Amino acid sequence: MAPRTPLTFVFDPAVDAELRDGLIALWADVTDAGGAVGFVPPADPEKIRPELVRHFVAMAEGRTRLLVGYDEEGTVAATAFLTLNGHRLMTHWCWLYTVMVHPKHQGRGYGRDLMAAAADAARTLPGVEAIRLTCRGGTGADAFYTACGYREVGRVPGAIRVAPGDDRDDVIMLLTLGGPGSDGS
Repeated sequence: MAPRTPLTFVFDPAVDAELRDGLIALWADVTDAGGAVGFVPPADPEKIRPELVRHFVAMAEGRTRLLVGYDEEGTVAATAFLTLNGHRLMTHWCWLYTVMVHPKHQGRGYGRDLMAAAADAARTLPGVEAIRLTCRGGTGADAFYTACGYREVGRVPGAIRVAPGDDRDDVIMLLTLGGPGSDGS
């Protein structure tokens, strides 16, 4: 097996057509591989596009930040969106959304690299002490996030309807980054 070339992570990359198209392609490929990223296969890029535009609007408004991992060819290979919590009593944590690693790169440690880079990015956000995310139960994602240091803090049974008769739990996970009032776990 060839040595693993690490992804190059960029926090707040310039948004242009190449990045937009790369994000849509990644999102579609992850969806088609069974990734729990808001859609079910088969992926339709024209249905993904409006969701990506919503992320871009939140970025333009300063509410969301983008972390992108590029592979050795310069292709978008991984992403995570960090969204600041707008509630005045909850600004000490942020949300992590749309966490994806391209299927051809999965199983090589890039997911853990992405999660470490997301934690590093969150540490640069003023006042942020923790990251919260949700994941679809029944996919193994919760075990992956646990291995990355997150802990399950809640679960809503049957909250995600993948298809008629296929309801999944919405699993709420938290990573404490450290700081005032933190136990560091």
